[in-house]
Amino acid sequence: MQERIEFTREMKRDYTILIPNMLPLHLRLVRDIFGLHGYHMELLTNDGPGVVAAGLKYVHNDTCYPALLCIGQFIDALESGKYDLNKTALIITQTGGGCRASNYIHLLRKALQRAGMAQIPVISLNPAGLEKNSGFKLTPTLLLQSMFGILYADILMCLKNQVEPYENEAGACAALVEQWANRLTEQFRRHPRAAALGFKKNVSQIARDFEAIPWTPQDKVKVGIVGEIYVKYSDTANNHLEKFLLEQGCEVNVPGLMGFLLNALDHTIDDVDLYGGSRFAQTLAKLAMRYVGHVEAKIARAIRANSRFNPPTPYKTTRQELDGVLGVGCKMGEGWLLTAEMCELIHSGYPNVVCVQPFGCLPNHIAGKGTIRALREKFPEANIVPIDYDPGATRVNQENRLKLMLSVAREAKKAG
Repeated sequence: MQERIEFTREMKRDYTILIPNMLPLHLRLVRDIFGLHGYHMELLTNDGPGVVAAGLKYVHNDTCYPALLCIGQFIDALESGKYDLNKTALIITQTGGGCRASNYIHLLRKALQRAGMAQIPVISLNPAGLEKNSGFKLTPTLLLQSMFGILYADILMCLKNQVEPYENEAGACAALVEQWANRLTEQFRRHPRAAALGFKKNVSQIARDFEAIPWTPQDKVKVGIVGEIYVKYSDTANNHLEKFLLEQGCEVNVPGLMGFLLNALDHTIDDVDLYGGSRFAQTLAKLAMRYVGHVEAKIARAIRANSRFNPPTPYKTTRQELDGVLGVGCKMGEGWLLTAEMCELIHSGYPNVVCVQPFGCLPNHIAGKGTIRALREKFPEANIVPIDYDPGATRVNQENRLKLMLSVAREAKKAG
């Protein structure tokens, strides 16, 4: 049996905690917020064949592709010689749900043991109290700051995606995102609640700053990306899908991370109604959902009042889009949220949808591929392409399928 190495209070003082990269902007802000609470964190950026090779060496190739990549990125980084293996820890999420992702942590510990690094502690970041470490505590202030960090990142990502395809000066959007990321971190540093108390003011200014970027209107193909959370967001996992679509002359829309987190909270509410459980826990979840819904409404008003852009779609709206396609009891993996995001994208003017998933991810094949026929009946204009990702899938084949989808989209635009 594997021995779990606890991350202790003493370790917090001088250990570096490595974070696997999925969403660079979101995790960069979260990393900076955790840094303000005394955690020394580093967001990994190693990419390429070495990561996949390390994953295949220590994880069976039938295992979920995101697990293989996360573990491969960790092992590749640890073997680089850049880190003191006796002063390094790793952190990985556990949802506590029915997805295999909750077991990645055990696969990671097994891989570390095989690689001769069993002394490295692995921290579980989870909302269900699955594992606890004396040196790692999620305080209310830390959680609130992280929530606002994710909301800010969703806003920046949403506006960037609407401006970047049309910017006159390449890199202007990326530079503005970097500027705001630094500014928000500084606000949190000056006062724990500064970025939260100034939220409306910040969002209004962010919208004005993106509005001010010089741009040239063009008739672009609009493409949405949905799917399994890691493959949906990680450039390593999806072979730089967003970059490829931009190079093909598309405007890309990727739903934000907050929707995924709210969906997990929403399951708490639905589970009590469907299967029974604690009404007290359900009430707390409803209050939290109501609060975030209030914040999302503020975001929408601030962006619309200060720019021409569409704000991130509120979670409540996304859920309503699901009506008549899939039931809320389908909640393994991304579950019904994946289907609802496809509905919302099509309804909001992004009829071309790339649905990405790891090969063999049954829950997401059901909620993704399995609902395409129903979606086409509801939305005749829908142009959906499902694409699988795994170590054996070739990038050329994936890109050829994307090009076919785009050729269909361009023909549809001409037909008008």
